[in-house]
Amino acid sequence: MTHAVPAVGSAAPDFTLDGTGGPITLSSFRDKQHVLLAFFPLAFTSTCTAEMCAFTEDYADFTSQDVAVIPISVDAVPSLREYKAKYAMPVDLASDFRRDVSRSYGTLLADRFFSNRAYFLIDKHGVVRWSYVEVNPGTRRENAEILAEIAKL
Repeated sequence: MTHAVPAVGSAAPDFTLDGTGGPITLSSFRDKQHVLLAFFPLAFTSTCTAEMCAFTEDYADFTSQDVAVIPISVDAVPSLREYKAKYAMPVDLASDFRRDVSRSYGTLLADRFFSNRAYFLIDKHGVVRWSYVEVNPGTRRENAEILAEIAKL
C-alpha cells in the first residue's frame, strides 16, 4: 500500500535502510542534524548521476548548514556501492530494495517499481519542513533551490 506524501509540519515516517556504509536510521539524526532525503529512481542513469554529482560538488554547502543528505533508491546495496565508488560520492546511499520507504513517503511509482524523484527536508525534531515530488522523474531540483529551503530552517 502506498501512502500519501507526508505533509509539511507532520512527523517524518521513521525507517532503517541498508546503506553503503551500514544501516541508516532516520531517527538516529534526531536532535543532532537536519536531514535531506533525496529519493532518486535508479543508479547509473543520466539525471540521477547529474544529481548525485551535484550533491557531491555542493557537499560542503549542505554539511555547513548541519544537514545530512541521504540519497535513497531501490537499487541493491552492491549496486549502490559501485555507483558511490565510481563517482567518488562522500554520502552514504540508502537502499530501499523492498520499496517500503518509497511507499511510506508516497513516492513509489508502482507501475515502474521504482521511486519518483522527491525531496524531504526534515528538521532536527523529525518534522517535515519542505518537500517536493517531481512530476516527471527525469527532472530534478537544483541544489540552489534546496539550499534556499534549508536556509529557512
